Amino acid sequence: MERHDMPVQIDGSIGDRILTEFLEDVIAAIPQVIAGVVFLILAFVVIKLALAATRTAFDRIYPEEQRLIVDLSVAVVGLFLWFGAALALLKIVGLGDVAASLGTAGGFIGLGVAFALKEMIADTVAGVYLLKDPDFTPGDRVETASVTGTVTQIDLRKTRIRADDGELVVLANRDVEKKWTNRSRGENADAG
Repeated sequence: MERHDMPVQIDGSIGDRILTEFLEDVIAAIPQVIAGVVFLILAFVVIKLALAATRTAFDRIYPEEQRLIVDLSVAVVGLFLWFGAALALLKIVGLGDVAASLGTAGGFIGLGVAFALKEMIADTVAGVYLLKDPDFTPGDRVETASVTGTVTQIDLRKTRIRADDGELVVLANRDVEKKWTNRSRGENADAG
């Protein structure tokens, strides 16, 4: 049996109806798209102003040596603002169910990331405390559970201490913050 390919023809009325429905849907969506674009422009301006205000406020609180804390704070605020703006944009363009689903999924993803990065988060929180502590600064001679030496650098996640034998020891901030003693000022008060 020989097979001949026959061209498929669409009835003119079906094709016209599909095209008409498509154009009606596009025309009906135009106000939502315009509202979304206007919202996006306004959100961009407001978020930029909010981030600038946040940076200014944190710059006044933290000295220049603690710039990492300012940068981290601004990044976290920006992340939340942009995520909220994205969810609001989805709601404005008529995708409220998608926005609700993404908000819920974002919460679960954030929880999973926080759990996976709990040690890094602990280092960062301890780093903020160490950077703010006036008794723990570069140049101080300190004793921790694992090393005695001079603090050379404090970052958000790691502290570098030049040990008495000259070796540079890099410690996680969570380990340093647990217990350390400042030996450079004649004070033997424990901190951390």
